[in-house]
Amino acid sequence: MTRVFSAILLFLLVGLRAATAQQDPGVWVQVEAQPSLREAQERAQAYASALPDVNGFRLNSGWYAIVIGPYARTDAEQVLRVYRAEGQIPRDSYIAFSSAMGQQFWPIGANVLNRGAVAAPIEQAAQPEEAPAVATPQDSDETRAQALQSERLLTAQERKDLQTALRAAGFYNSTIDGAFGQGTRRSMSDWQRYNGFDATGVLTTLQRKALMEEYNAPLISVGMERYSDDKAGIVLDMPLGAVSLDRYEAPFAHFKSSSDLNAKALLISQEGDKNTLRALYEVMQSLEIVPLNGPRELGRDRFTLEGRGNGKVSFTQAQLADGKIKGFTLVWPEGDEARRLRVLSAMTSSFSTTDAVLDAAAGASAEQRIDLVSGLQVRKPRLTRSGFFADENGTVLTVSEAAESCTRITLDGDQEVQLALTDPELGVAVLRPAKTLAPMSVAAFSAAKPRIKSEVAVSGFSYQGALGGPTLTYGQVADIRGLSGETGVKRLALNAQPGDAGGPVFNDSGNVVGMLLPTPSEGRTLPASVSLAATVDRLTEILAEAGVSGQSSEETIQISPNELNRRATGMTVLVHCWD
Repeated sequence: MTRVFSAILLFLLVGLRAATAQQDPGVWVQVEAQPSLREAQERAQAYASALPDVNGFRLNSGWYAIVIGPYARTDAEQVLRVYRAEGQIPRDSYIAFSSAMGQQFWPIGANVLNRGAVAAPIEQAAQPEEAPAVATPQDSDETRAQALQSERLLTAQERKDLQTALRAAGFYNSTIDGAFGQGTRRSMSDWQRYNGFDATGVLTTLQRKALMEEYNAPLISVGMERYSDDKAGIVLDMPLGAVSLDRYEAPFAHFKSSSDLNAKALLISQEGDKNTLRALYEVMQSLEIVPLNGPRELGRDRFTLEGRGNGKVSFTQAQLADGKIKGFTLVWPEGDEARRLRVLSAMTSSFSTTDAVLDAAAGASAEQRIDLVSGLQVRKPRLTRSGFFADENGTVLTVSEAAESCTRITLDGDQEVQLALTDPELGVAVLRPAKTLAPMSVAAFSAAKPRIKSEVAVSGFSYQGALGGPTLTYGQVADIRGLSGETGVKRLALNAQPGDAGGPVFNDSGNVVGMLLPTPSEGRTLPASVSLAATVDRLTEILAEAGVSGQSSEETIQISPNELNRRATGMTVLVHCWD
């Protein structure tokens, strides 16, 4: 009888808990946030393969959050402790509230924001040995009356800081106004109870100190300190436990990594005007420390740059005032977002300047290389090949290898294009510009097939852009078929370079009679004087598949080398494939 009664009681308790959970909107364990939807979907899928109740929502900030839940508050706290201890979620995961969540993006088609809390999988995730024990009440350093008295001595900013720290810890979800109303008192009680203190709703002096130390732990861990650079004329808080001053190369003060965190920083200081500011904005985007993906904004007297990729996150800000440009760059490893944001916020809010400006000759004796800008590595594409304009809208023909598995494809370094079509059998790709272009010259495809032994010239970036323009390489048509007798390909007696692949092949009338193909890299090695080219017939077929009509020409009058060079220069483009 006792067993039956116990079973009924357990059933009622479980049912009551489930009913309560359905009424409770619940809270979430936020494990990660990503700047792009694609990255967030990939990370959400990865978490969902190992953990239950994984959801994804767009945040009000525009980022995309990956969360677990919703659970009742006590369940969420236990899930947070257990998953942290097991290493299944990052150590900086925290409790989040539904009010911060926008449209759901994961699972696709789901809408669980208002369904209420669900039972947490705490039975399966029993407390591991390393999980912290349930906190036991601790003796208070002050009575409630004494705590209230000491609280009255706080400045308005200190009161706001406490609310900010409570929100960061997952206990407060309202306005940061410094007013300790009912919501703030409730969050203080929750924090006290969670940390083993009497839940009075008023933090004592030592409790406030503990809360702020917990909040500032990310800054303490990287040695955040006030730094003044008299040469650059900049004063700000910097993570001096993670970076240290290395050298000056105008307009930068370089800070190298001084720990295994592999963070880096720059201080920016130079004289200039709006044109100088814009030039700096463009130069910064070409550097390796500023990955391609991320928001960028250029105003009249300031700019900001953020880049994500290749294992790092980079943020740059600069402002023009009184003929001086001052700013900073922070480069941080990916996967440490919570700490990075705290460090960045501290640097931004503390940034101030003096009248000094870095000497323009600073670092003049440093190493000089064409791929360095003031000691910083210029970003390099993974692959560079030639291409040429096939119509007046800026459609480009090139080789497939210049467009395969690229995060981004550009012409001459900055004009973005998309892959419209690829022919893997022939190795030809059609690229369409993101914005309509106005080419100086467009390919005029020869209506007549070239004759064997006739003179031809290939226009291409033989040295992959090092010379700043295409070069012409001369040769002859060796055969109107490929090495195995295949049509669509012809053989040239021409000594080309890898960078020439994708360039147009001209006859002596300036008409395009083909496109240079890359030298086969597998199975055979051709003599240096043997090159292969796609025929006009196959190129026009591929263009037609992409919805492009090539321009045909029957011109037979031989043109001068200068005219050929003019046409080639206006038509040939440098195609960059970026990771």
